[in-house]
Amino acid sequence: MMKKYILATLPIVIGVLCLLMKGIIGDEILPDGTLVERNFFLIPLSYLFFFSGIISILFVAIFSTVKKTNIVK
Repeated sequence: MMKKYILATLPIVIGVLCLLMKGIIGDEILPDGTLVERNFFLIPLSYLFFFSGIISILFVAIFSTVKKTNIVK
């Protein structure tokens, strides 16, 4: 039963890892003053994982409560 919740929270964990990698890799300012952002794609990718994880947790929670109420009736 808890396996479905672990699978639903996996995208959130991946989103956190994307933000951590972006923070560790960091950015660089060149001598001429230009900003070089390495791996900028990790920021929108982490947002995508966060929102998909939240939606999947909501669906799992709703379906499990609906299933429990149908079993009781």
